[in-house]
Amino acid sequence: MATPRTAAGVLFTDRQARVLMVHTTYKDYWDIPGGYIEPGESPHQAAVREVREELGLSVPVGELVAVDWAPSDSEGDKLLFLFAGPELPDDVTFRFVDGEIDEARYVAVDELPQYTIDRLARRLRSALTSGSAYLENGEPVVSP
Repeated sequence: MATPRTAAGVLFTDRQARVLMVHTTYKDYWDIPGGYIEPGESPHQAAVREVREELGLSVPVGELVAVDWAPSDSEGDKLLFLFAGPELPDDVTFRFVDGEIDEARYVAVDELPQYTIDRLARRLRSALTSGSAYLENGEPVVSP
């Protein structure tokens, strides 16, 4: 029986269609707000909690944008749920309350590979452009 690790994240974009990325204090790449789902917690609940913990924001988290099956030799298979975030006001103030995040900024989609790992860049690009809600390793699945 498969037992993938599950995580949920939130895709925030601004008026220029840039993606909100966060710099974590424990990774060597930028990520989106989100994290692992706790026992008994739904993916949507985890997304709301992670935004509150990482950014200090209590905002409505929207619809499911994508689910990505992401295999990893080092970490095992993962199921990653990606939800839409609201457009945040230009003067929003982030409060990095849990110590995991030390910076947040909007990044143009074509600059994502300079900030993050390939599979996350693919996932975000696919979620923004493909219209497919199901991804495998960040890419839409096309039936033969």
